[in-house]
Amino acid sequence: MDFDYTPKVKALQARLLAFMDEHIYPNERRFFEEIAANRAKGNAWVPTTLIEELKPKARAAGLWNLFLPHSPRAPEGLSNLEYAPLCEIMGRVPWAPEVFNCSAPDTGNMETLERYASEALKDRWLEPLLRGEIRSAFLMTEPEVASSDATNIQCRIERQGDEYVINGRKWWSSGAGDPRCAVYIVMGKTDPEAPRHAQQSMIVVPANAPGIRVIRPLSVFGYDDAPHGHMEVVLENVRVPADHILLGEGRGFEIAQGRLGPGRIHHCMRSIGAAERALELMCKRLQERVAFGKPVAAQSVWHERIAESRCLIEQARLLTLKAAYMMDTVGNKVAKAEIAMIKVVAPNMACQVIDWAIQAHGGGGVSDDFPLAYAYANQRTLRLADGPDEVHRNAIAKLELARHSLHPKEVDMPITRGC
Repeated sequence: MDFDYTPKVKALQARLLAFMDEHIYPNERRFFEEIAANRAKGNAWVPTTLIEELKPKARAAGLWNLFLPHSPRAPEGLSNLEYAPLCEIMGRVPWAPEVFNCSAPDTGNMETLERYASEALKDRWLEPLLRGEIRSAFLMTEPEVASSDATNIQCRIERQGDEYVINGRKWWSSGAGDPRCAVYIVMGKTDPEAPRHAQQSMIVVPANAPGIRVIRPLSVFGYDDAPHGHMEVVLENVRVPADHILLGEGRGFEIAQGRLGPGRIHHCMRSIGAAERALELMCKRLQERVAFGKPVAAQSVWHERIAESRCLIEQARLLTLKAAYMMDTVGNKVAKAEIAMIKVVAPNMACQVIDWAIQAHGGGGVSDDFPLAYAYANQRTLRLADGPDEVHRNAIAKLELARHSLHPKEVDMPITRGC
């Protein structure tokens, strides 16, 4: 395995780092101040002027839609291995990926539409998403069932003539609170009597379809993530044309496998970026502060934590690059163990490094004066999003047992909450 970055990727890295230095880091406080101002006016769900100003600059810099594999609609697309170091850089600031049109759930939804939608649906929804003109949401998780097992999904998608009628309640529907959100991809049951993994389907639903109600935003450790947000959504007798079903009835798990693999690795790449930023802030803070007559950085306990942080980050990065390499060369199905492993390793690693960085900042670490508390909330949430740690560990263990069994069995990647 050769993880050396190509000249093309190195050039993109340099441009992206320069863009972050010029436009992202200096505007971190402005981003949250703008949201606070909108909230004070009575509506936190207004798109920020800042991000809309920066999008054309990112596009002009050739830093646009980098997540999407090369295709006629994305000639600038990269492989997973090529995208990995770029996604890591974007992950250093939680809101930065949107500036480059590389944020969830739009990335996963765009890949899903590119792979599985008809040309008519691509023209209607994928094209404006690729241009950054609209946003989208992915509706999978439900409040009334254990969504770590997606076969529990109760949302019904029933065929009635030339339409499908959808009834259900979803939550953690990332992006559904954004006024720019124009389209949902919804997972539900089309045939409860079919085999366990052939009951579910995915369907494209216009966000303004009659019968859709966004009930409330869900907060994460006190953060509502406005203007993006994670919403609870009710669908009551929502009707969409029959040709909006993706691939056909009973193909939902197949689509989920294709969607969640890349989504998981994108999350893990961003987790590494968040951890790198936390380590950088920790080292700077420790050298700036004096306690008990000497710089805090001189205390041996912090030598241990800094060294351990560097080891953890490098280990997670190498495992992520291996998973990306395997996805590119042998496919997501063969790389399922590596994808599951990084989904456990990366968020746990980031949580630990950010936790130490918070400790190094003292009381400031848990305040909004520094980006650490918000980063921790995001990373702790990732231990649940796209599948909880326990489900991924279970899959890893089954794969390992199968390797040493006289009667090996096929083990599927877990299909759980996706964002």
